Amino acid sequence: ARRVRECNVYCEVHPYTLPLEKIKEMNPKGIIFTGGPNSVYKEESPRCSKEIFDLGIPVLGICYGAQFMAYSNGGKVEPAGTREYGRAHLSTFEHENPLLKGIREQSQVWMSHGDTITAIPENFKIIASTDKVAIAAYQVKGEKVWGVQFHPEVFHSEDGTRLLKNFVVDICGGK
Repeated sequence: ARRVRECNVYCEVHPYTLPLEKIKEMNPKGIIFTGGPNSVYKEESPRCSKEIFDLGIPVLGICYGAQFMAYSNGGKVEPAGTREYGRAHLSTFEHENPLLKGIREQSQVWMSHGDTITAIPENFKIIASTDKVAIAAYQVKGEKVWGVQFHPEVFHSEDGTRLLKNFVVDICGGK
């Protein structure tokens, strides 16, 4: 929330248990699913209603949020061989993608996860990779729905503020 507010955009923090009807009443311009230490394939992990994706609201999933979106739509998330924590660099990415506009070649990003997305649903497309993570970022084809395996909100992600601003200002129209 602090990083979104640093983009001069108003935001609120709500729990994943917030009912879909409440979300509709609030009429948000966008939704960000944040990270966390849980594994999406465990029964006790945080989950929200899949109908949230039918609202037509731009969505950005960060780390666990990206894993949750991929998994709940038919993708595959598995334990990484070892927990990945630290620097990585975007070795390939779609420069023209609205989420990645202005991101520099080999931009440093910060990884912190024990699970990794190993397959995305058919209607998703990979938009960024690192040398170790094939699915570092994705977008649902034809929709304003993205997921990033890395943490753009932390200082160590060099172009993280640019990515967040792309989402909250350019994509969502936040003010």
